[in-house]
Amino acid sequence: ETPSPPSLRITTIFCFVCLLQINFVACQLFALLAAFWFRIYLGPSHASSAVRHAFATLFGIYFAVFCFGWYSIHLFVLVMMNYGIMNMASIPNIHRYSFVVAMGYLTLCHISRIYIFHYGILTTDFSGPLMIITQKITTLACQLHDGIGRQAEELTAEQNRLAVKTRPSLLEYLSYLLNFMSIIAGPCSNYKDYIAFIEGRHVHMKLLEVNWKQKGYDRLPDPSPTGAVVYKLCITLVSLILFLTLTKNFPMAYIIDNEFLDKTPFLSRLGYLYVVTQAAKPKYYFAWTLADAVNNAAGYGFSGVDERGTFRWDLLSNLNIWNIETATSFKMYIENWNIQTAAWLKRVCYDRAPWYPTALTFILSALWHGIYPGYYFTFLTGILITLAARAIRNNCRHYFLSSVPLKIAYDVVTWVVTQLAVCYTVAPFVMLAVEPTIKFYK
Repeated sequence: ETPSPPSLRITTIFCFVCLLQINFVACQLFALLAAFWFRIYLGPSHASSAVRHAFATLFGIYFAVFCFGWYSIHLFVLVMMNYGIMNMASIPNIHRYSFVVAMGYLTLCHISRIYIFHYGILTTDFSGPLMIITQKITTLACQLHDGIGRQAEELTAEQNRLAVKTRPSLLEYLSYLLNFMSIIAGPCSNYKDYIAFIEGRHVHMKLLEVNWKQKGYDRLPDPSPTGAVVYKLCITLVSLILFLTLTKNFPMAYIIDNEFLDKTPFLSRLGYLYVVTQAAKPKYYFAWTLADAVNNAAGYGFSGVDERGTFRWDLLSNLNIWNIETATSFKMYIENWNIQTAAWLKRVCYDRAPWYPTALTFILSALWHGIYPGYYFTFLTGILITLAARAIRNNCRHYFLSSVPLKIAYDVVTWVVTQLAVCYTVAPFVMLAVEPTIKFYK
């Protein structure tokens, strides 16, 4: 029987989804191999900065075209538009123009995706790289504005450290935005950190923060990312297994199934809500941890030495799974989830907002994610949850610090409340549409 036009459209979208997911995984695995090769054979001691920039850029462009086909043109259009702004706009306004153009173009693409995928949203369609590039464009514009357009005494310590003093060349700009290590799944990094990595100063700068002579070293050590990469690949493998087993078997849509709602007690529904929310996480754990491993394999992501003397490779890490799963406050949860995006929101919005920084930051986060109503339900709810959690903590927590049993009881209760609050907040983010969200709230 010939499929009707709606079912043909659904079949076409499903096939496209599968192709995109396969291309995504294939590109990231190939990027991992390329990253090892890049570190070993195109390291700073073997190749000039220009060669490293060129290789990273060309491979990034190839991955984008391979993974997204003609949709990748959106990435290149946005990059070149903002390169023009960066070179022609006045420094006092460069961050404003870059922000408006980048976010405006991203929003137009989000709108167009409604007609491509309807509510079959993907984490692997062309908007993902576009979102990362938007972060990088606005990050660089703000840091360039800080470095050239503001006085040092006007800046915070972090803004002063990350301020960019000169406009980048075209090759540096393209490499920062389109490099093969981050073009598919990110994360966003600071421009000065990336340039230091390409020029071979990245690890050295961090090592100089430690007095190695006191530790018995007669010269600087040479930390290898191999252990960190293997560890993160193990997490990636476990996440993939969980995704293939849990995510498919515990869909979020089941919590608004009429039979489930009619026959399941309220506490059981809450328990199932926690289960399906947990089941939705492995795909993010998989994508972000693999992206982190790719950067580490190239030698990027070294963050220094911890108090135990262990080399840390978490400069670009997007999540801390242990802190997420054991979070006893909403703030702790969101600080350890999508860490680099939270840092971007802080640098371009929260630290610069003239008023209501918390509300404006959540609204920007919703707009950056897209135009599906579920995003706005989630992030507007997030404002209320954040303010409420802050008030409860400030007014109640000190009563439970007088003894160990009280503190343990407080931690247990706040863990349960935090996890359920997160489940309640993010459910619309997964369901996307208004009707299922309202049904879920009821």
